[in-house]
Amino acid sequence: MVLRIHFTAQDLEYVRLARRPDPLWEIVCSICRLQTDEGPVAFGPWRRAVVPRLRGTGGGADRAVALALRSLVPFGPYFPDFLTPAVDGGNADLRQGVDRVLSTPRTRLRRELTLLAESAPGVRPFLGEELARGDAAALRALGGLLTAYDAAFVAPYRPWIDAAVASDLAWRSRELAAGGTRALLETFRPMARWSPPVLEVTYPVDRDMHLGGRGLLLMPSYFCWRKPLTLVDGALLPTLVYPVEKPVLAAAPGSTGASLARLLGPTRAALLHEVTARGCATTSELARAVGCSLPNTSQQLAILREAGLAACRKEGRCTLHHPSPLGRQLLEGAASSRGTGTVSSR
Repeated sequence: MVLRIHFTAQDLEYVRLARRPDPLWEIVCSICRLQTDEGPVAFGPWRRAVVPRLRGTGGGADRAVALALRSLVPFGPYFPDFLTPAVDGGNADLRQGVDRVLSTPRTRLRRELTLLAESAPGVRPFLGEELARGDAAALRALGGLLTAYDAAFVAPYRPWIDAAVASDLAWRSRELAAGGTRALLETFRPMARWSPPVLEVTYPVDRDMHLGGRGLLLMPSYFCWRKPLTLVDGALLPTLVYPVEKPVLAAAPGSTGASLARLLGPTRAALLHEVTARGCATTSELARAVGCSLPNTSQQLAILREAGLAACRKEGRCTLHHPSPLGRQLLEGAASSRGTGTVSSR
């Protein structure tokens, strides 16, 4: 599935790189991460850290907040655009973002909640009918949920989020300064391919987006995983939310996964885990799996080969990577705990 973003000459002159992640996109993406075990190396330590809050053993109110927002952001092809209001320049703080959510017109609330009901028929959205008609109390409650969720699940990890985003922006800004917009768009391989005048993006569904002179806002995100995201409503400000490369958060003391990450480094540990789990994979497949750029993935795989932990072979134009016997031995017993604390209403 591919999202095809069609550029005009004017659009290429109006591509902006947001200087920080949008707090509401981080909330929405992190809610999705709580519903699966995707990205065990990148997100596993964060999930384990919030288990007490999700189970109610350390914060029953926080669990209720997560469950309520999960009803508006079920893991699937759709969640309402009004939860992530577009901000030109991408520099809104949480309070400004929440204010924009609360000022959503009633017609849009109803339209998007209707789309949510159609895409996830088994889900009952938080205060669905009251929210759909723009009830003031329901909107205030939603604003409170967003603020409380950020405080409990995102804000404590902001130093790691900010560090990862700062590293990403420094690299892409250098490419932009050296080679212009086209060079910037090339940095998004392998999750996106610049084929002028179209940017082809790996995406959950097949879709075309025509910028029509409005340009494109590129929004970095820590909790976005593998595939970029965008707003469903094509009339809204064109925004592409993309995942940044992630260091592993501080893992539970004494865990074998943490020990392996300390030994190899988080990216190489993630690559060894992925190539062993898959048995054989291309460089592009591994780059997508661990959320790294293609050049960095190639470099880290070379280090694993030099250490005798992985090997590769050529098949046509592809390089296929596979674990060595030593790599498999190193991973034995190093599987991290499966208790990820996913949000569940059961």
